[in-house]
Amino acid sequence: MTRNQLDDLIARGEGTQLEFKRTISAAHRIARTLAAFANTAGGTLLIGVADDGRIVGVSSEPREMHRIEEAIDRLVDPPLAISYEVHKPDGRVILAITIAESEEKPHYAIDEHNRRTIYVRAKDKSVPTSKLILGGGPADAQLLKSPTVRTLVQYLRRNEFITDDKLAKLINISAYRAGKMLRQLAEQGLLLLIDKQRPTRYALKLIE
Repeated sequence: MTRNQLDDLIARGEGTQLEFKRTISAAHRIARTLAAFANTAGGTLLIGVADDGRIVGVSSEPREMHRIEEAIDRLVDPPLAISYEVHKPDGRVILAITIAESEEKPHYAIDEHNRRTIYVRAKDKSVPTSKLILGGGPADAQLLKSPTVRTLVQYLRRNEFITDDKLAKLINISAYRAGKMLRQLAEQGLLLLIDKQRPTRYALKLIE
């Protein structure tokens, strides 16, 4: 990654496939982010970058990588493979950790109490869910062109989640039909099911 590519990446801001961290405070916390990227659409973690995109650098590359390695080896199940690069803009060290979308999903993050939870990315957050609907592949192109799905995608570009009731009101159908449609779109790979809170919510898997 060149300096220009790094600058362009930071300028995008945090989102479904990008997160900034000044430093890694604990391995079990970063395990959630790494598992969420792997369970969703992959992503990049930039360590040494503040939430507002300012480059602050890390004081110890070995310490940060030790926590990353602890997370991927012991605190994500099954373990993850990652790649990483070191960048030194203006002499400050930034670590770019890249996680691909996994073929072994779901990956569980293990917390400090040994609890196992599935995390996915919803916009710029890693959120817990009880299950992961594994789609058969990318959403059908014709499906994405339908007015109903376009309306849904536009709504989810502005909002983190949608529920059966909200979609029912949005496109004037029954909550039952709305729920069936949302689940089908999750099976198509367009949406993620987030059911740790009630009512069940759905998020857009990937925002272009």
